[in-house]
Amino acid sequence: MLENLTKLSYQTCQQSKNYFSLGHKILSTQLQNLLYPQQQPTKRVSPEAIAKLQNRLNQLLETDWQDTQKGIYPESVLFENEWQDFFAYYPQLCLDLPQTWARITQKKYQAFSPEIDQQGYPSYYLQNFHHQTNGYLSDLSANLYDLQVEILFGGTADPMRRRILSPLKGELQKFQQQPQKQIRILDVACGTGRTLKLIRSALPKVSLFGVDLSPAYLRKANQLLSQNPDDLPQLLQANAEELPYLDNYFHAVTSVFLFHELPAAARQTVIEQCFRVTKPGGVFIICDSIQVSDSAELTEMIEGFAKTFHEPYYQDYTKDDLIDRLEKVGFRNIETQIHFLSKYLIAHKPL
Repeated sequence: MLENLTKLSYQTCQQSKNYFSLGHKILSTQLQNLLYPQQQPTKRVSPEAIAKLQNRLNQLLETDWQDTQKGIYPESVLFENEWQDFFAYYPQLCLDLPQTWARITQKKYQAFSPEIDQQGYPSYYLQNFHHQTNGYLSDLSANLYDLQVEILFGGTADPMRRRILSPLKGELQKFQQQPQKQIRILDVACGTGRTLKLIRSALPKVSLFGVDLSPAYLRKANQLLSQNPDDLPQLLQANAEELPYLDNYFHAVTSVFLFHELPAAARQTVIEQCFRVTKPGGVFIICDSIQVSDSAELTEMIEGFAKTFHEPYYQDYTKDDLIDRLEKVGFRNIETQIHFLSKYLIAHKPL
């Protein structure tokens, strides 16, 4: 009985997120069209595609719930931070919208405020990804990011992130049988620290590390992760193309929602670096957007995403052969999974 009530609470919470996200999108689109009527209307998603997406969404949430029942992570994780970001940052998000719409109309995709230091970053990084004010280089962007992504995905960003936890925990069992060795996990492009926090919920005793290019996002990650001050992850500002770690150092490496924001050459270099720092017998897990080869029936929607949200490398990513890239550097036994709008690759480094 209690289990059924908890599951119903989870489903209700997810549904409320979905409805709120839909309401926000409808209202903001209407306001945008009112202020900037010259904007071309976006294509409507077909009823068939909507039905497919709803089925995938239902499967995602059921898998998320079942993983708690299997003990992959506690049920409490499903209810963390439900409306905190909404109350804290939604007013700021709304105030930022007119500035965002103006940049879209003017086709300003690399616009940064004068006080933003742009030195030392690769050119491909200096973008207003998702039309975000100051890209990934301001505290405002870092504060709004998780809420923006939750709205974009109708409250499913964390359920999609959590799909890395089951394979991650399963792959690390062989190392956990050696208690004298401390297990180390690196999250590449850790952003605001959401993935690291979720990994901690499933694997409380491992040593966690994170790298990101943005000092603002690392500040946000430290703020989020300091809620458990006894075992803080070690966070570094670094380019994933030059990971500042020894060879064969990590038992597992993860990367969530990074590769679609990299040009092809950088994508390959990051994979090479992840292979270098992964121990023989270790695992590299990627979570990123679905690709055309996975979901041909959603091709129109996939292609529209890049245009709507300014993702300059997304079109190339959606047709990229990630398995081939992983195998080129030496990863083997690569497993692929699809959950809702995300693709997962679980790649093993041979002993």
